[in-house]
Amino acid sequence: MGCARPFWLLAAAASVAVAGCTETKLASHALKEIQQYQQPPDKTASGTYKVGKPYQINGVWYYPSEDYGYDETGVGSWYGPDFHGKPTANGEIFDQNGLTAAHRTLPMPSLVRVTNLENGRSIMVRVNDRGPFAHGRIIDLSRRSAQLLGFERQGTAKVRVQIVPEESRVLAAGFQRPDDTSPPPPAAAPRISVASETLPPPGSPDSPRPIPVSVSAGISQTVRDKAALPDLDKQSVEVMPVKGATQLYVQAGAFALYDNAHRVGARLSPIGPTSITSVTSNGKEFFRVRIGPIAKLEDGDRMLEQAIRAGYEDAKLVVD
Repeated sequence: MGCARPFWLLAAAASVAVAGCTETKLASHALKEIQQYQQPPDKTASGTYKVGKPYQINGVWYYPSEDYGYDETGVGSWYGPDFHGKPTANGEIFDQNGLTAAHRTLPMPSLVRVTNLENGRSIMVRVNDRGPFAHGRIIDLSRRSAQLLGFERQGTAKVRVQIVPEESRVLAAGFQRPDDTSPPPPAAAPRISVASETLPPPGSPDSPRPIPVSVSAGISQTVRDKAALPDLDKQSVEVMPVKGATQLYVQAGAFALYDNAHRVGARLSPIGPTSITSVTSNGKEFFRVRIGPIAKLEDGDRMLEQAIRAGYEDAKLVVD
């Protein structure tokens, strides 16, 4: 008759076996997650050139255009894992490890230079998506772009965004344009309402519109060849001089009549200190109404929400 093994010994052996099996499964699962994270997206979808018709998100209208003079400061953010491998608004595949960005109105694709105004770091990225539709953000960058600019951990940064006109025209000329009759669909970037970029409210008689520019106009012979376009993945991070501390404001709007600006400033004064400044756009004088300066971005977001709730849906955060 065989020797009977104590129950506790059998239980211990079973526990070891189960634990070993569990560890194997966990290790296998972790390996799959790592492989999935490292797996680059399929980039066979090359995308199309797209500007798009005016479109509306959460009651706010946006007016895409070939604005080769675009230059704006504001708050930038980044997006990544939740949209990695998904289609962008122009049909490309979003790669969080690539140097790309989402913008609400610029052509797709186009090249922009983004400078972190807090540390001077500056890189070029490819606009291939629409967004961000979050209050007070002017551009949504890929995760890798945010890492190079030095604000991945913070999530946001004060930035300057400038279109790179000549190379952007070359990009546009290299695409056969589809019959663009529908608004751009919300694609990879987060979708929440945000103010439009035009000085006066869009659609008003005083609202300046970007002047359409021929894609081929102004392209020098040296960069007409697409091979002359910069390889974004091989670029070095430039460091631009930072001129002192920047200030954050809520800009409620710009008005052709001073009296209108004064009334708006008085109405918004309970939110914070307001100021009225004369500015010129397309040869016309406007009176810009701002709240601030604001010390913290969290306070800026709160004041922006208050201004929007007060009826100024085109209010936005600006950096000066």
